[in-house]
Amino acid sequence: MPYSLNRILCILLCTATLGLAGCGFPGVYRIDVQQGNVVTQEMVDQLRPGMTTRQVRFIMGTPLIQDTFAPNRWDYLYSLQAGHRTRTQERISLTFENDLLVGLSGDFVPGTSRDEAIMRGQTPAAPVSESFPVDLGAPLGTGE
Repeated sequence: MPYSLNRILCILLCTATLGLAGCGFPGVYRIDVQQGNVVTQEMVDQLRPGMTTRQVRFIMGTPLIQDTFAPNRWDYLYSLQAGHRTRTQERISLTFENDLLVGLSGDFVPGTSRDEAIMRGQTPAAPVSESFPVDLGAPLGTGE
């Protein structure tokens, strides 16, 4: 009798252990995993056709992928897996000819930057009482 009782307890203990091993414990913290270049809509809105590679690098940062076989194409990738959620990914590709920006494609659509909206008298995020014509020229830090 004790032999069969020990055997039943052993089988029950093994079954309970395997059952608990397959369950994820609720409340277990999972870290957010970010990879690639963070690209925002404001950054994309600052891009203009004809910008030099230095100007684009100043605004967007160094591209994640620079293909040696297609040096005129820069790819920026960003992926985020937040905790228990599914992974999200954003991509933008910039194309250059003669070191000048000629096109972009991907998950972002270029629009009007906040500064240009202010200069054109459109309604920006914060109200502006007056607008003055200012030549912004090249972005700061490009040396041009």
